[in-house]
Amino acid sequence: MSIFKPFKATRPQVDKVKNVACRPYDVLNRSEAKADSAGNPDSFYHVIKPEIDFDDAHNPYDESVYKKGRENYERLKDSGVLLEESKECFYVYQLIMDGHKQTGLVGCCAIDDYFENNIKKHELTRPDKEEDRKNHVRYGKINAEPVFFSYPHVKQIDTLVEEVKLAAPTYDVITDDGIQHTLWVVSADDHINSIETYFAANVPSIYVADGHHRTAAGALVGQEFREKAGGSRTDGNRYNYFMAVVFPDNQLKIIDYNRVVKDLNGLSEGELISKLDTSFLIEEMSGQYRPEALHTIGMYLGSKWYKLTAKSDTYDDNDPVGVLDVTILSKQVLEPLFDIVDLRRDKRIDFVGGIRGLGELEKRVNSGEMKVAFAMHPVSMKQLIDISDADLIMPPKVTWFEPKLRSGLFVHEL
Repeated sequence: MSIFKPFKATRPQVDKVKNVACRPYDVLNRSEAKADSAGNPDSFYHVIKPEIDFDDAHNPYDESVYKKGRENYERLKDSGVLLEESKECFYVYQLIMDGHKQTGLVGCCAIDDYFENNIKKHELTRPDKEEDRKNHVRYGKINAEPVFFSYPHVKQIDTLVEEVKLAAPTYDVITDDGIQHTLWVVSADDHINSIETYFAANVPSIYVADGHHRTAAGALVGQEFREKAGGSRTDGNRYNYFMAVVFPDNQLKIIDYNRVVKDLNGLSEGELISKLDTSFLIEEMSGQYRPEALHTIGMYLGSKWYKLTAKSDTYDDNDPVGVLDVTILSKQVLEPLFDIVDLRRDKRIDFVGGIRGLGELEKRVNSGEMKVAFAMHPVSMKQLIDISDADLIMPPKVTWFEPKLRSGLFVHEL
């Protein structure tokens, strides 16, 4: 069963929270983060993307950058912008975006649950990206950003969370992207004990939704700290845990994660459509086409939208990975027609989160940067859980969760 523990969060004073809170490190680049934090020394970007405090030519993976992140964190604490909680607590964190509401619990998961596969993964990590996140933890000695987990919903936990939300929240802010972030501190001992008990008794596994690299970094560096200290899994030290926000599976929303390709691999547009006819029923659409069901794919080519419906012999409904539309696209289109086999490394393909809309796909193709775009139907939480439970791996860039967590609202010191 799952270990989920309270912790002493270091978090912003109420009147500083809007200055501190920022988007996650991986949803914007260096120049965007620098622009977003301009004139705001309290922005948490200075901790999670400290390369913004250096010249643009400075290597973002240099040791000096990681040390700067720690220095900036200490500055926020020393100035009183961030304060540590007086006792170990859980936190209820609610996000509302375009009418969609999801409410999770903030706490700490055990690093040993990661190693023993009680925390289920569905993606591989890239070694370079994983090492970058590990260095942030090593030098900062903090879990600066939570990982985004899910669990099969439990009625008792839902009821307790709703009870906590009857009180006035500690933070309630609407960020510049229109998302409402509301936080309640769960400090009552009976609530804390109940949450721990419910997870231990009713949640056999927790699932990584978003943040595989942060998850790996938190667990692996926690293990490094434990080994260096000569500690054990039961010694109660903070390095045995890493920070997470866990959401019930029935509240999460996965949106599409789309693909754009730079060239047609020597094919004309007509030749491509002719070859696609082997695996798909093809219908030219009068306007934009967003796939409305599994096994349908939108294609934007030559200023036209097409609906591609996969023929029944192109997938296996009994194969949790083979049934995915991204697998169908790879096996029937990207690999045989475009010679794109390694989605992680091939520079001819790029990925566009559905939050940017179909217009972004049109823009990338119409500009000449890309030649063709594919709009995908989102995977479901059930598919994610089935794949994770089977210890299988999804193809890269399949799940895009919205809304995103805000960084800087809480920190776990190691």
